Amino acid sequence: QVQLVESGGGLVQPGGSLRLSCAAPGVTLDAYAIGWFRQAPGKEREGVSCISNLDNTAYYSDSVKGRFTISRDNAKNTVYLQMDSLKPEDTAVYYCAADVLFSQFLTVRRNSVVMLTTPADDLNYWGQGTQVTVSS
Repeated sequence: QVQLVESGGGLVQPGGSLRLSCAAPGVTLDAYAIGWFRQAPGKEREGVSCISNLDNTAYYSDSVKGRFTISRDNAKNTVYLQMDSLKPEDTAVYYCAADVLFSQFLTVRRNSVVMLTTPADDLNYWGQGTQVTVSS
């Protein structure tokens, strides 16, 4: 069983930054591909970014590309989501998810590999979420 714990959320002004963390106590996290998703009130959960467990290849949704960066620190057994240039529309609960198969986070769209917008139904390992609020 993989227990994921997110942290680092909070209230930030537009244009500000936050770094979210996804940890898994007792589990070697580099054995898992990790995805970050978010869910705003009244909206479906959507994919934000994901990182491979094989070569650290990363993908981003179009809405965050160039502003967010996903990374791993294997020594700390943690995956990070650095969020810069935050916008009010980034306000949501952010979740991390894990799977041994990186393909669980990916699809092919117009002949290119991209991150899934909607989480796969059989994605079993999720954290409890951390709230990010971007407001002045």
